[in-house]
Amino acid sequence: MEEGNQTEMVLFHFRPFSKLPEVQMLIFVLFLMMYLVSIGGNMSIVLTIWTNRCLHTPMYFFLANLASLEIFYSSTIAPLTLASILSTERTVVSLAGCGAQMFFFIFLGSADCILLAVMAYDRFVAICHPLRYTLIMSWHLCVQLALGSLLLGFILAMQLTVLIFQLPFCSSKEISLFYCDVLPVMRLACADTHVHEATLFVVSVIVLTIPFLLITLSYVFIVDAILKIRSAEGRHKAFSTCSSHLTVVLLQYGCTSLIYLCPSSSYSPERGQVVSVVYTFITPVLNPLIYSMRNRELKDALRRVIMKLVLIQTQEAL
Repeated sequence: MEEGNQTEMVLFHFRPFSKLPEVQMLIFVLFLMMYLVSIGGNMSIVLTIWTNRCLHTPMYFFLANLASLEIFYSSTIAPLTLASILSTERTVVSLAGCGAQMFFFIFLGSADCILLAVMAYDRFVAICHPLRYTLIMSWHLCVQLALGSLLLGFILAMQLTVLIFQLPFCSSKEISLFYCDVLPVMRLACADTHVHEATLFVVSVIVLTIPFLLITLSYVFIVDAILKIRSAEGRHKAFSTCSSHLTVVLLQYGCTSLIYLCPSSSYSPERGQVVSVVYTFITPVLNPLIYSMRNRELKDALRRVIMKLVLIQTQEAL
């Protein structure tokens, strides 16, 4: 009974970015701005795709799903991080609260990476098999692929989170990051974690390595098909539909691989802090910008939505 009570009393707190209040306040303002821009940008993409019938295609369906995941993914990390930075005292997180944050972080992050592989397959079918595209990428298959990415992410997150939080934690601990990530929390356990580290590596391979190899294979066939297109305009149009996706893939997989595919013995809290800021705050801001700037159809649809909103506000003012 004493051991159970001891486990319930375990509390975590996050390591501050700086001991200087002025620096903490500057970081708070920057993170808050990035979070708001991320939510606003991704919400704009979802609403634009939802309200424009011309964008009701498999490619934009997956893009809307990706933007929705980014909204929830950012909201899993940002609010608690902002509260922790703003607080003059340590923001304490319970064992259950830390576990919940870790679960949703792994769940949404995994689904995000898997969905990027699904989007690569969609582009492969569109460019390499254009005449059969509507037949292959039916709405039934699109929904199955989107739900499949969520289901696989959910299963992996549940297994890994339950496994890690079965470890004994001796007392209140400082997490060497600004949220409950797997490696920093695992390092606070008072037991051997070799099995858990091996499980994390297997999950990372499933979520990062395998999807990235499938994406790479898809783009090998896509590039080969694009080079066979005779007109320069046709090649440019085909490449423009893929360039934004490829940019997001490199950004997402590049950052996460630096943390989760490296040996856990070489994990550095300082490097983890910097890289984590990139894929939890900066990447969700860049993704909607990349897609809206590099995709003409989406850019035009966004412009129409903005003009419509401005016109409505002008009419209401009059």
